[in-house]
This record gives sequence, structure tokens and C-alpha cells, in this order.
Amino acid sequence: MLERGSCQALILAAGKGTRLRSQTIKVLHPMLGKPLVDWVIEGAYQANIRDMIVVVGHDRERVTQHVEEVHQGKDASVVCVTQEEQLGTGHAVWCAREQLGSTNAEYTLILSGDVPNLSTQTLEAFVARASESGKSVAMITAFLEEPARYGRVVRDPQHGEVVAIVEAADATEDELEIDEINAGIYLMKTSFMLEALEELCQGEATNAQGEFYLTDLIAMASEREGSVLGWVIDQVEETQGVNTRQDLALATDYARQRIVDHWMTQGVTCLAPSQVFIGPDVELGQDVVLYPGVHLEGKTRIGSDVTIEQGNMVRNSVLGDGCYIKSSCYLDQASLGQFVTIGPFAHLRPGADLGDGVKVGNFVEIKKTRMDDGSKASHLTYLGDAHVGKKANIGAGTITCNYDGVNKHKTEIGEGAFIGSNTALVAPIKVGDGAFVAAGSTLTNEVPSRSLGVARGRQRVIEGWADRKNRP
Repeated sequence: MLERGSCQALILAAGKGTRLRSQTIKVLHPMLGKPLVDWVIEGAYQANIRDMIVVVGHDRERVTQHVEEVHQGKDASVVCVTQEEQLGTGHAVWCAREQLGSTNAEYTLILSGDVPNLSTQTLEAFVARASESGKSVAMITAFLEEPARYGRVVRDPQHGEVVAIVEAADATEDELEIDEINAGIYLMKTSFMLEALEELCQGEATNAQGEFYLTDLIAMASEREGSVLGWVIDQVEETQGVNTRQDLALATDYARQRIVDHWMTQGVTCLAPSQVFIGPDVELGQDVVLYPGVHLEGKTRIGSDVTIEQGNMVRNSVLGDGCYIKSSCYLDQASLGQFVTIGPFAHLRPGADLGDGVKVGNFVEIKKTRMDDGSKASHLTYLGDAHVGKKANIGAGTITCNYDGVNKHKTEIGEGAFIGSNTALVAPIKVGDGAFVAAGSTLTNEVPSRSLGVARGRQRVIEGWADRKNRP
């Protein structure tokens, strides 16, 4: 591994991604809940690179805003520069020449913002081998049975060293028969790269696309040094670029399988591994059991001995040890203590904060609410902007009426309170410790501790009514 500061990364993220047929620019398309460009930036970071430049073009404001919001504050410098005209990959790097030359980095690692699956191990191995070679330019190559639109790697037939890259649009019939392709990942000596790009981009583009190709630097380096380093990657799937929806599906499945395999080696049970989706930032404890159709995304943290049944989505949430999530629940920015039971068909929205031993049953929705240890809301309930005390019981059909059309108001339910079924608590309101609320009540005033609150119409029975109305 290179010393910190000796290598900077340049990430190419200016392309629109026309073949995706989307209003969202390509590099912001999510893979396992995380935009493609984030996979690339964080991959470089894990490889000990701290200076990164992202070249943006199409939808530049949105990409720049995302990069700054997500990656600011880390132990790294991540800045965006704009490629005003889309004149090729060489021109994209040239647009960042001031930033590239402002550091003391001896090497520049060039990455593609739409190639998300390069592992830290691969990057470290490539950078180490490339720097050891002493070459001004090194590149990752791969072998494909059907190279399609990829640039072909031309090697010296006598020594087998890389001497040129030919883009598919410019290749001859013989060159199109080559099955070694350019993966679009390079390590270059910064001084050579800037000098060569100045020579390249100050002239006229002579290729079929009328663009300045970064691959032209391969031939330029070969003329000066005889060849460049072509480092063949074993796992070609790591170089999968995303240009179409089919590409995105292939890249996602490769990432999904790799992540699932990792967690199974760490003591996680996946009952149907091909049907489990785990994001790259998720953390799992031992003896977690994941049923088919489970999706875990974002900064989710799951403790030991947790079971998550089929059809659950858990995003940016924390689950303590021993939790049990029954089928078809949705958890987003929720926090669960130990031995919490949820579902089936429960919805925990941002700010749901459940203590140890809490039980939340079917068709319960919780938002910005703290439920203390041992409290229960077993079914058909909405709790919003509320605090539920220890061992309180919330009956079926209870609603905290927290919104008056302008402002949100808080409901406080005391320790050991019992809320009868089909109750509406009109906030702001407080139900004291050990208080009872009769079923079917609509309350607007406080219920003191150990009291009974009742707010409903008195029942009337009219005998013989059906006969007088000639009802069948």
C-alpha cells in the first residue's frame, strides 16, 4: 500500500447515462440503497486515499450537492470540478488539472463513477503492483468472451506488454477479435499524466467520436517507456460498469452475493441467500436469522440473536440483541432495545424509539415516539409524537391525535397506564401513571394518575324499534 498522501483519486462522474433512460443521472442510481458514486468514493477511502476529485458534468448541481452532503466531515478531501463540454475521458481529467497539480501526490488513481464493485483488496493490490513497476502508466484489464463496446488491449506480440488501447468504434476487424478489455481503471504518475494531457488536449481529436480519449495516454507512455503495465484482474465482475438497467442488475447481484457471503462467514443465517439484500454499511451480530425477502439498508445496526422474518425492510435503524421482527414490517430510522417484538405488518417511522421488551403488533404505526421498557401496542394503533411509560398497555384502535393542521403536539402516557380500545387522545394531553382510559373514549383533558378517564355518549336501548320500523 502506498503511503497516505502519495496517491490521489480522480473519479469520472460527468456522463448522463442515456441508456438507463432515467431522469436520474447514472452515478446517483442506487445499488443496495447506496448511490453508485458513493461506492467508488468509499472504496478509494478504504484503500487509504484521502485526496479525491470528482469530475461532474450532467446534472452537476445535484451530484455536487450529494457528494458534499455525504462526504464532508470525513478524514478526506472530496471536491468536485466541472467538465462543461463532454469531450471524452481525457478531456475530463484535463478539466481537473489545477486540482490534480495542487497536491503533492506522486500518483493519481483514475476511477469510473459507474464501476461500484472494485474491492479494497483489488485496489490495494493493483496500486501496490503498479507503483512497484516504476511505469508511468498502469491499468486494469480483464478477459471477456464477448467484449462488445469495451476498448481492446493491444499487447506487443513479442513481449506480451501493453502498448495501446483501441476503442471499439475505432478498432479494425482483427482488433475486435481481441478478448482482453480495458476496465477503465488506471494508476498514473501525476507529472507524466498532466504533461501528456496538455499535449493531447491542445491538439485536435482525430478519432471516430471526435473526443480526447484517456486511453491515448497508453500509446504515449508506450512510446516513451516501451510499454505500460497491464494488470489482469481475476474477478472480472468487479469491473462491471453500469450503462443499462441490465448492467445495474448484474452489478447489484454481484455486490449482494458478496455481502451476503461475508455475513454468513460471520455467523449470520440466511434461509434463502439469493433472496436477501444487505447494504454495504449494515452491521450484523452473530446468530442473526434472515428470512427470504429481507432488505437491510443504510447505517443499520443489528445485534445478536435477532430474527427478521420474510418481507421486511429495515433502513438506517438499530436493533438490539434478541429482537424478533415478524413478517412484512417497515422500519426507517427506528431504534429498538433488547428483546423487542415487532409485527407483523408494523410501520416504524423516523424517531420510533422502543425500550427493552416492548411489543408492537400488527398494523401499528409509530412515529417520533418513545415507548419505555415493557410497554405494549399490540394492534391497530397510531402513536405519533408521544411518550409511553414503562409497562403501559395501548389498546387496539388507539390514536394519538398529534396534528391540528398547523402544529404537532405531544401525548404523554404514564407508567403502567391502560388505554382502552378505540380511544382517541387529542394532544397535547397527559395520561398519568397507572391511569385507565375507558374504551371508545375521545379525551382532550388530562387523566390524573390512578384515575379513570371516560369520554363517550351514554348508551340508549329502544325496545321494539325494529318492529315499529317494519325491519325484517
